Amino acid sequence: MTKSYEFNWQKHIPHFLQEGAVFDRFDEDPFVFEPSCHFKVDEFGFFLTWKSDGKEGQLLECSLINSVRPGVVPKDPKILASLEAAGKSEADLDGRIICMCSGTDLVNLSFMYMVMDNTDTKWMEGLKSVIHNFKANNVCPMTCLKKQSVWDLLKICLRSVRGLSVYEIEHSAFTFDIFYALTQKICPRTDIEELFKKINGDKSDYLTVEQLVSFLNENQRDPRLNEILFPFYEAKRVMQIIEKYERDADLKKKGHMSSDGFCRYLMSDENAPVFLDRLDLCQEMEHPLAHYFISSSHNTYLTGRQFGGKSSVEMYRQVLLSGCRCVELDCWDGKGEDQEPIITHGKAMCTDILFKVSANQTSLTSLQLCTDPNVLAESAALDEGASAVRLTEGAAAADVTERDAVFLHQSGETAEDADAEQQLIASYKYEGATTNIHPYLSAMVNYAQPVKFQSFEVAEERNIHHNMSSFNESVGLGYLKTNAIEFVNYNKRQMSRIYPKGGRVDSSNYMPQIFWNAGCQMVSLNFQTPVIPATLSCRYLLKPDFMRRAEVFSGQFLSDKKIGTYVEVDMYGLPTDTIRKEFRTRMVMNNGLNPYYNEEPFVFRKLILPDLAVLRIAVYDDNNKLIGQRILPLDGLQAGYRHISLRNEGNKPLSLPTVFCNIVLKTYVPDGFGAIVDALSDPKKFLTIAEKRADQMRALGIETSDIADVPNENCKSDKKGKVSQVKTNVTPQSSSEVNATQNNISENKRDNSAIVNQVNIEDLKQMKTFIKLMKKQQKELNTLKKRHAKEHNAMQKSHCTQVDKIVAQHDKEKFTLEKLLEKAIKKRGENNCSELKKETAIKVEMLTTDHKEKAKQRDEGQSGEDVDGE
Repeated sequence: MTKSYEFNWQKHIPHFLQEGAVFDRFDEDPFVFEPSCHFKVDEFGFFLTWKSDGKEGQLLECSLINSVRPGVVPKDPKILASLEAAGKSEADLDGRIICMCSGTDLVNLSFMYMVMDNTDTKWMEGLKSVIHNFKANNVCPMTCLKKQSVWDLLKICLRSVRGLSVYEIEHSAFTFDIFYALTQKICPRTDIEELFKKINGDKSDYLTVEQLVSFLNENQRDPRLNEILFPFYEAKRVMQIIEKYERDADLKKKGHMSSDGFCRYLMSDENAPVFLDRLDLCQEMEHPLAHYFISSSHNTYLTGRQFGGKSSVEMYRQVLLSGCRCVELDCWDGKGEDQEPIITHGKAMCTDILFKVSANQTSLTSLQLCTDPNVLAESAALDEGASAVRLTEGAAAADVTERDAVFLHQSGETAEDADAEQQLIASYKYEGATTNIHPYLSAMVNYAQPVKFQSFEVAEERNIHHNMSSFNESVGLGYLKTNAIEFVNYNKRQMSRIYPKGGRVDSSNYMPQIFWNAGCQMVSLNFQTPVIPATLSCRYLLKPDFMRRAEVFSGQFLSDKKIGTYVEVDMYGLPTDTIRKEFRTRMVMNNGLNPYYNEEPFVFRKLILPDLAVLRIAVYDDNNKLIGQRILPLDGLQAGYRHISLRNEGNKPLSLPTVFCNIVLKTYVPDGFGAIVDALSDPKKFLTIAEKRADQMRALGIETSDIADVPNENCKSDKKGKVSQVKTNVTPQSSSEVNATQNNISENKRDNSAIVNQVNIEDLKQMKTFIKLMKKQQKELNTLKKRHAKEHNAMQKSHCTQVDKIVAQHDKEKFTLEKLLEKAIKKRGENNCSELKKETAIKVEMLTTDHKEKAKQRDEGQSGEDVDGE
């Protein structure tokens, strides 16, 4: 950023969490019991670690911990017996168990339980304060290296180094600077080295202040920004950057920056891909509810399929904690004698959960969140008997009427007294299945009133802002096709909810962007399916009032395996702005550590509404399996060379994997208007060019005043032709002349009819036949390219495998010779093995030469096959 911005991502970690404490821990499924574990949190709040006597230490990344809450007394006899043996009886466990839920998505969860010696809630509250650090999920690649778990990178590289153990390195001597230097050796940044040489012209091993100022202003700054609010980089600001990131004291004094300092800057928070101040709440939260896009869930309780799926109360907690602010409760009559209301997916053979438990879970989770209201989309298919009464009792017991749901009472409203409630019941009139709702429950709905949609005209005529209607995706698409403008105006005035069509029994998702484009507030998705649509929304997003380019250079630490990788760049927004499956890099084979793509820029030439657009950068392996992705809002994107940290399908951060990109943001200029825009943006330069042209004309002896404005020749000739034709018609003539004239006119007509009008290339290109043929040709060309790329990748993968086998065989034979020499030295002594050393060296050299020749032949064979394929 042009201005220095202090990114305070780190939360305060209480001293007692860093010091640690001893607790027993257990897991229920599978059963694990570990007594007297020393738990503690690192100083950055990245990890919760624990270790017991005689066992290796373990850790859990705090960003993967979804919730910390009081645990219930276990019922498993094995766990109770283990706790009893550790000196904790079942009677003493109440209020002493902490439950920690973690997972990489919302469905596959793990639960770990910590058993305290007392009922003090200090540790539980402390852990709650550490998790859900949204800013820590957006730290720079340099900060990600500080996570202790990535030090396991050492084990990856040391596996191939024979005779050296990971544990022989002194921990106190292994500082972060040494670790960073090691990562640069393991994953060399040739891409940044090339950029470094490009900036200084490859004339020195450092960058000057002037070169840095020029680079930052031309490449790292969005030219569309206001020059007062976002001033240009100056020498003073650049010196601050050098002072902060350069490690060489001599270069720092001279105002120079080395390639190491330049790399540190590019990997820092100051070079983040988005504006870091946008990570705070940057939008007003006081507008009418219809003015927001609300992250919404469909059939929240399901963990899998819509038909025959499993229902879980835990899904309400996980969905709300993930950023969703509208959950759905499908209430049905209970099956037992008590007729306790249940939540299930109708008669789709899904499992049931109790309504009162779900309502309580929603209420408790809401208390952990900020002041955002939650929307309860409740569908009640109940008789007016005991089930309806118990439904309202369950809602009241969970206290959802106070603050949880925007459909219910506001905080601070007083409940009706008993007499008023009896009066309400007495006056309530049941009118059929559509209004078959208990008066208690109906009285709670006072923010939005669900109504059946009749037409846009009726809705506009009524003009009731608190009325809302629901549409399935097929109906919604139909209205977008036939009444797009009316649908947009409807959503300006009142709320609409879109939900998946019934055919999505596998809980797949539609693309919500098209409905957001029309202003639909609640576009409900199946959150249990971690796909692209479910990662595009977040909490409450204020609607907007009513030439971008991405160049992918390289990837870092994408995988520790020898796999092929490629990057795909998509844009989501208005239908005219959405571009999918069009831009992808070439595949780099057998390099998951630091692939270098060096691809041509991907140009998104024209974006109609950038405020609604998002950019998706995804990395796939050679089997088209997703490695990581990142979705960035376009209105918060920063221009320049940026490291994009990747996330998994569930939008959880992946510590090390990054993609290095160059993002160029420009104002769209239609073809043919470039010179005008250049003149308006830089009048001085335009005047200089005009003066230079005038000087050139003067050198030829021509003054500007000598050049007269003349009409267009074509227009002049057309007018003359018309005038002469009129004169000919009105001139008096004799009869013979008239006959001759008529003959001439008829001959001219025949001649004119024989003349074929000139057709230019542009007109031919606009013909439907030509356009159809071009589309067909392009489709065939794309198919051919895909098939060729697939065959090329398969061939390249096969050759790489063969070369790897040759290298492995060489290493094995070389290692055998060295081992034989080592045994001989131990047996005879080093002085008596000089001849054997020479023989071994000669054999190793011959072996190396032989294997190089084999690899060269294989490489030449591959090149020949590539040429034949082309």
